[in-house]
Amino acid sequence: MAEQIEKAFQKQPIFHNVKARGGKKVATKEKRWYKDVGLGFKTPSEAIYGTYIDKKCPFTGNVSIRGRILTGRVVSTKMTRTVIIRRDYLHYVPKYNRYEKRHKNLAAHVSPAFRVEVGDMVTVGQCRPLSKTVRFNVLRVAKNKAASKSFGKF
Repeated sequence: MAEQIEKAFQKQPIFHNVKARGGKKVATKEKRWYKDVGLGFKTPSEAIYGTYIDKKCPFTGNVSIRGRILTGRVVSTKMTRTVIIRRDYLHYVPKYNRYEKRHKNLAAHVSPAFRVEVGDMVTVGQCRPLSKTVRFNVLRVAKNKAASKSFGKF
């Protein structure tokens, strides 16, 4: 049985034509549908053998990854299934012939298949708008062993 933590009953919708959608089935206690998002990203084993239900998950839900692939450092995990990612970059100032440090924050949906903590480096892929501010989905998590600086890229 799937983990029921929402008020409404959570279940995976029935996918009748699995071959046309490019998904795979697993013969476990219950039938669980999952897919390969492509672009060289592996489907996590938690998405294949887990019991969570997430319609916004790129591996088990109805979300396709297209467009940009970005990386950044997680700065906040306070929202439910959403993380804030900080992307650092350098901006060139021609007058002084120098660069200045800048950053942008980005909200991304994180599937229950991943365990994300503050300081982790994540790779996100662009998808359709999932909410007012969320347009990206976490595809890969690289755990950060070193102490995270605020501007650790440079």
